[in-house]
This record gives sequence, structure tokens and C-alpha cells, in this order.
Amino acid sequence: MADKNKVSSPDHSRRRFLKYTGTAIGGVVVGGVVGSAISGGFGKKQAAPAPVPSSAPQAAADYNQAPMFFNQAQLQLTEAAAERIFPKDENGPGATDLGVVFYIDHQLASPWGVNSREYRTGPFIKGEVTQGDYQSIKRHELFTMGLQSMEEACKTKYSKSFVDLTPEEKDAILTSMEKGEIMVINGITGKTFFNLFCRLTMEGVYCDPLYGGNKNMLGWKMRKYPGNQMTYASIMEKDQFVVMDPRSLHDHFAH
Repeated sequence: MADKNKVSSPDHSRRRFLKYTGTAIGGVVVGGVVGSAISGGFGKKQAAPAPVPSSAPQAAADYNQAPMFFNQAQLQLTEAAAERIFPKDENGPGATDLGVVFYIDHQLASPWGVNSREYRTGPFIKGEVTQGDYQSIKRHELFTMGLQSMEEACKTKYSKSFVDLTPEEKDAILTSMEKGEIMVINGITGKTFFNLFCRLTMEGVYCDPLYGGNKNMLGWKMRKYPGNQMTYASIMEKDQFVVMDPRSLHDHFAH
């Protein structure tokens, strides 16, 4: 009869296999969700990752923080509205400090902003509630027209620009947008614009800093998200949650 003490439990055998397989292929066990699922949770705090070589460009903290699409007025409007959607509070920084406006700007300047990979032939008709509208205008057009409609609503109601309103007044305008009470163009209401704005704001809070937002990885740090680690082999057998210094894709660039 085999010695029971020499038989590894299925759980330990699986962990050992995954650990050394990851090591053998150069540590290609990536992704926060994957690492957490395999190890059953991160363990206690480990040493910080190895520093980026000095020959590498500046870390992602200040990378890609320059406008590519917005003019100055649009940049200021977008930043002010994003801060009301994701404001700074006792839990951490808001959209302004996280550079969300640059993420939005870069997305609108990209092929995604002009719906380049989507079917764009009519008829353009109103979709079902679960589908959304099939719009004749591109995303970057919807966004800039939405900003213009928002600004015009502020001038009409308060005789001021959105950036000069009080927080309560800004929230009132955004609420009107969310309810569809402000028209953008051709039957497209502010609700469509507001939904797009909210989506882009949250993406900018938690994106990789390579794309312009999540400055200094502070969005990830608020969530204790490890970012883009190259491997989790060293913590696979840990039972406790491991707090790791987050890494950006830019941290792995060698030149």
C-alpha cells in the first residue's frame, strides 16, 4: 500500500503544476482575475517588484498626458463634468487628478471615435430599449455636440459656462442630461450623450495609464488592483490577500 504521506492533495498538486509551468514558460501567468482565481486570493504583502531599468522611458505616471482631439474649451468642459461624475472624496482622487480627460480625448481621436470598425450604412432607426440607438453620427461628433448642448443649457439657465457653475448647478445640468431633457441633435437626447460620458469616465479612472487616464495608477491603488504583473508565480501558494505595487504596461517596455 502506498504511503499516504507521499500523496499530495489535488489542490496542492494543481498549485505546484501551475506555479512551475508559469516559471518554465517565462512567467506568462498574467491578469489580476486569473491570478486571483488560481491562488484563491493574494497572500500577505511581498517585496515590491524589481525597478524598471534606468534606460526605460519615464514611467506611465506622466505618460500620454497631452490632448489630441479637444480644443481648450472642450478640454475644460469635459474635465469639469467628469469630476462631477467621479468626484474626489475621502476615498481617493477624482477624475481630474486621475487625468480622465486625456483618456477620453485619446479615445475620441482614435479610430474608435469615428466608429471605424462598425457597420455605418442606414437606415438609422431607433432601437429597442435593450439595444440603444443606431446613430448616423460618429462618437466624436456625438460627444462634441453633447458638450455644446450642455454649455448652451448652462448659458440659458444660469447665464454662465458649465465650468463656472457651483457643484449643485453642475449636478442639475448633468441630471437634466441623464433624463433626456436636453436635446443634442436630430432626436438624440442628452441621455445618449450622458451614458457615453459616464462610460468613458469610468474607463478613464481604471484604464492602464498607457492610455492616458488612471494617472500614477491611483485608480488601481484605491482598489488594491495589481495592474499588469508579468507573473503571479511567487504568490500562488499564499492564502491571504497580497497587496502588490501595481505595474503598468509601460513599465514592461525595454526602450
